[in-house]
Amino acid sequence: MTVDTSSADDSTVGAGAGIRAVEAAVEAGEAVLAHRFGSTITLVDPEDLAGSGPATVVRAHIASSPFALPRTLVIKHYPVAPPKGEVDPFAQEAVSYQLFTALSPDERMCPELLAHDGKLRVLVIDDLGRAPTLRDKLRGSDARGAERSLLSWARSLGRLHASTASREADFNALLRRLGGPAKGDDTTPVVACAQLPALLEETLGVRTSNAVRRRAERSAEHARSASYRAFSPVDLNPDNNLVTSGGVRFLDFERGRVRNALVDAAHLRVPFVSCDNPLALPAGMSEAMVAAWRAEVAGVWPALADDTALAEYLLDSQVLQVWLATWESLPTLPPGPGSPPTGQAAALVSWWSELGKHAGHAGLDELAEHSAAVAGALDARYGPGLELALYPAFR
Repeated sequence: MTVDTSSADDSTVGAGAGIRAVEAAVEAGEAVLAHRFGSTITLVDPEDLAGSGPATVVRAHIASSPFALPRTLVIKHYPVAPPKGEVDPFAQEAVSYQLFTALSPDERMCPELLAHDGKLRVLVIDDLGRAPTLRDKLRGSDARGAERSLLSWARSLGRLHASTASREADFNALLRRLGGPAKGDDTTPVVACAQLPALLEETLGVRTSNAVRRRAERSAEHARSASYRAFSPVDLNPDNNLVTSGGVRFLDFERGRVRNALVDAAHLRVPFVSCDNPLALPAGMSEAMVAAWRAEVAGVWPALADDTALAEYLLDSQVLQVWLATWESLPTLPPGPGSPPTGQAAALVSWWSELGKHAGHAGLDELAEHSAAVAGALDARYGPGLELALYPAFR
């Protein structure tokens, strides 16, 4: 049973900001540009880009300016500060752009930050234009174009990691300067790996051996280690990646932070695992993406040039992503047999099956058997015969 969720609206685009919110964003943009450049810069023809997060996102034209600025730019205005003690998406995004703007253009995998202001809670960034997103490519009809875009995305992700390796102290210093506390690593994966065995037994009747538990707990701890740390956008949704003539560029750093880069690299094996309504990639695509990513990071982290070492690290990260996704989504699935099949159930079946295959190739028989058992139990409960459909470009 092939489950196709391509007709579902998996866009995270919001309904739009409203006239007053757009006007407020433009006013804040003009103010921060005037402060940055010391002269009035008039913005006209604002276009609401309907951001999905807490920011009002607007594209505007520059009507007049004594400076050599782009013809259009993008304003991100965060009018409401979060409650005290909570992570501030404005601070996370502003610091992320600051980190990249300090790099050379060849190393900058995102738009350039032109101006920002902590009091006004506004950023003004370079406009990359109306380039298609990676989602557009995957949902289109050009298989070769989609394949090129995925490989470009993997290369850009690797370049992003390579260019920001060993910059955690810089990121945290910039965050403190903007008033945001430097947060520690997310403990959610540790909690997920500790709680999932009970959930699997209760919901699916699958027991988890101590050896498999230890492997999962180890993967969660490795994700928090001091090794292979680099900047991560965290949100790797295909909507947040523009396919430009210079390669894929990342957008939306509201959750951006420094973490183990292999957590991101797991998305090459478990494609877009954290996104709504993920679909499948054709055979061999993940391996090609891993090779493209590794080519960019091996110069910074030579140990990853070793096939055995890389496979071990990727398997750990794959375990973590699959366990975390199951812990988050299993309680939200329909109650059981006889329920209509869902795309998320088919995705879980696919991800556990793939995890079992990779574990088998690594000679980890107990992990492979457990993964196959979970995949089989999920299929029996929500199928049978669940199979995740390919992205439309590959059909």
